[in-house]
Amino acid sequence: IYLPPAYFTNPRPELPVLVLLAGQPGAPEDWLQGGRLVQTMDAYAAAHSGLAPVVVVADGTGSELANPLCVDSQLGNVATYLSRDVPDWVRGNLQVDPDPRKWAIGGLSYGGTCAFQMATNFPAVYPTFLDLSGQIEPTLGDRKQTVDAAFGGNEAAFVAVNPQDLLREKKFPDSAGVFVVGKQDNDYRPGLQTLYEAAKTAGMDVQYAEVDGGHSFQVWSAGLASQLGWLGTRLGLPG
Repeated sequence: IYLPPAYFTNPRPELPVLVLLAGQPGAPEDWLQGGRLVQTMDAYAAAHSGLAPVVVVADGTGSELANPLCVDSQLGNVATYLSRDVPDWVRGNLQVDPDPRKWAIGGLSYGGTCAFQMATNFPAVYPTFLDLSGQIEPTLGDRKQTVDAAFGGNEAAFVAVNPQDLLREKKFPDSAGVFVVGKQDNDYRPGLQTLYEAAKTAGMDVQYAEVDGGHSFQVWSAGLASQLGWLGTRLGLPG
């Protein structure tokens, strides 16, 4: 958990919340190490009179190598954990702004995929997102492997929670987000461009940005830093 300087003032302001997710393989502490989370948030807070979002780095996998696909399935109930348990814990244990319009979710690689899953499956919980180098869809290798392992072969159950399919079926006029990817990330860049266009068509207020680098913390740390200005404004912090 990152608490900005303003959290320790009296009276304490009700600050917005950013839930962050790491990659797979990976762990939450990756954001504090390679992701340079503390340095990035401190720099933002220093430029905004100590104000910044409260950041909660949640465990989106359960272990370093696990890939539960960020859904409720026979692999685990990650969607419920992130959409209900984490927000309930934060509101019950930290003094933050409880309004979902002041909440965002973001992540890198698997975490970016997961963040966009949350944004499309639970837009009332996370109407704001930051997808850093996420995949075009949650996967365990290919669509068949994924559907078989997580949904018992029921492709309709997968389609019902897959962001790209949801964007075709629904509109998201109250959602906003940013897709960020490395200029040299030839594996993930095309998929993120596809999701960006689909999100625009579905009514989301979205942006797309590329930064130097491949699929690496160079991109993810720079991506977060470059979008904090937009994110803070979206979450109601002074510019």
